[in-house]
Formats: sequence, C-alpha cells, structure tokens
Amino acid sequence: MRKQVMSGVAGVFVALVIGAVIMLVQGFNPVQTYGALLQYSLFTVPALAATLARAVPLVLTGLSASIAFASGPVNLGQPGQLIMGAMGATLVGLFVHAPAPLMILLCIVASLTAGALWSGVAAMLRRLFSMDEFIVTLMLNFIADYFALWLITYPLFDPAALSPMTLPVSTAAWLPSIGGLNTSVLVMLMATVFCWLVMSRGRSGYEWRMTGQNALFARIGGCKVDANYVRVMLLTGALAGLAGGLMILGGSHRFVKGLGASYAWDGIMIAVVAGNGISGTFLYGLLFSALQQGALGMELITAVPSEFIDVLQAVIVLIVVAGRVSLNLVLDYLATRRRLREAQ
Repeated sequence: MRKQVMSGVAGVFVALVIGAVIMLVQGFNPVQTYGALLQYSLFTVPALAATLARAVPLVLTGLSASIAFASGPVNLGQPGQLIMGAMGATLVGLFVHAPAPLMILLCIVASLTAGALWSGVAAMLRRLFSMDEFIVTLMLNFIADYFALWLITYPLFDPAALSPMTLPVSTAAWLPSIGGLNTSVLVMLMATVFCWLVMSRGRSGYEWRMTGQNALFARIGGCKVDANYVRVMLLTGALAGLAGGLMILGGSHRFVKGLGASYAWDGIMIAVVAGNGISGTFLYGLLFSALQQGALGMELITAVPSEFIDVLQAVIVLIVVAGRVSLNLVLDYLATRRRLREAQ
C-alpha cells in the first residue's frame, strides 16, 4: 500500500511538472494555468460540488473495471453497460408513477439490473460457448449504443426536441441536492464503501482476488471459479449501469444522444492507473474529475486549450503506470540494503 501511494504521488507530481514544461514551451504561464484549473474545480463551493458530481460516473465505471480486472474477467463493456443502465432508469422514469422515494429506488434498481443483465450476456456466452468476454463486451458496447440511439430517435423521441432524446423522466425520479451537492455523490460513496468491504474484508472478494492472481490455484483451493466469474461480471455490470442511471436521475433527467461520452473509457483508464485498487480508483477518479471540471475555466482565464487536460491525463497514466514497477524495484533495493546493514 505504501509503495502504491508513493508511486502514485510521485507519478502525478512528475506529470504536472511535464505539463508545466509543455506550457512554458508554448508560451503559457503554468502557475496561472494550474491556479485557474484549481479555482474552477476545487476552490469554490459550486466548483467542488460540480467536481464531485462529475466524479460519479468516473468512479463507478472505474470500480467496475477495477473489480473485473483484479478478479480475472476482462470486462471492457462499461460504456455499453452504462448506456443500458441509463436506459433502464429512463424507462422506469417515463412509464412508472410512484412517490418520489420509491420512484428513485425503482430507477436505481432498474439501472443496476439493466447493467448487470447486459454484462450477463457476455458471461452467458463465455460459459456456454467459451467466447472471450474481452471481445464480446467490446462488441456489446456498439450494440447498446445503436440500440439506445434507435430508441431515442423513434419510439421514445421527444417531438419537441431538435435532436434525438427522450422526454424528461418524472420529477419524482429526480435526485435532490443537499446544500448544492447532488445526492448522486452520496450513492457513489456508498457504492465505493460497499466495493471496498467486499474486496478487502469479504470472503467473496478474497476468492475473486485469488482467482485473478492464479485461477488454477484458486480452483485447487476450493474456490468456485466459474460461479465467481458470473458473480463478478454481474456486479461489475451493475456498477457501470448504476453510473448511467445516476447520470439520468441526477443530471440530464432524460436520455440524450451521446450520453456518457467518454466517462466509461476514462473509468477503465482510471482502473489501470490505480492498479485495480478500490481506494486508488476512488482517488484517481476525483483527480481526473477535477482536471476535467477545471479545463473550461482554465481555457477561459489563461487561453490554454481545454484539450491540454487530455494530454495531461495521458501523461499521468504513462508516468504512473510505467514508473510503478521501476519505483517498486528501487524501494525493494533500498529496503534490502537496509536489512543487510542491520544484519551485519
């Protein structure tokens, strides 16, 4: 854990320095640029609330990818599962009528179920026909995208809209705000705690992690590898679906074309940077959310293109992931030297 923290902090620091050098070469003031970025993402209450709300899909899809990768399955279907989860919440919000608390609960359950079922398709094809979930989940992303586009263009299209989108969901399904903070953030925090407890303290999480490290060892040790595979796929699909549902209930309140954008792919990237750790995924999700939220304000104040944040995120990924192994080797070498001196 200590090594991961050190490598992460060092990697982010080096990436920021590299970003500052790039800005200097281009004639921009890095101190002013980073100051504007922080001002529009963290240093005011509305900015902080917006950053936390933006972090919801990043963290949830990141958790989905982290649990899957740490447990063995290569689930890359988070974009499609997010879309199906959002569509599930939208359908309930459009056609079900209930009091606000029950309505919100039904929409959340629908998003969880839709995401789980969509990832369950890949799990079923793996169990029945030995089809690689790496390919299946990727292909299902396209199917989910085009299926949702068909729905919002024809049967669910809002006649008053100028582009494909549904009617707004019932106001009873809208997540309230508490002091300017969208309550989807609280749902995300509860999901994060749940995932941490399962992976770090639960028997299932232990078996999943063992399977991810060595499936043969786990099977010989008595773990139900096949059943655990299905459970992991369903859970990770549900997390991605929840991300989509919360984007509807706490954001646009309707399904619009392009919903989700690159959030799910960013979530997968966050899982890789975090080394599939739950706490690391949460923290990197907040970091990437702050960078993305502050990008527009940075461009307005300093004229640095907001696309610079994409470059900075890529540099962070490269430095942290590439430097993790090297830094661990250095730390192990220094620790061995210290033990040898103490033994003499």
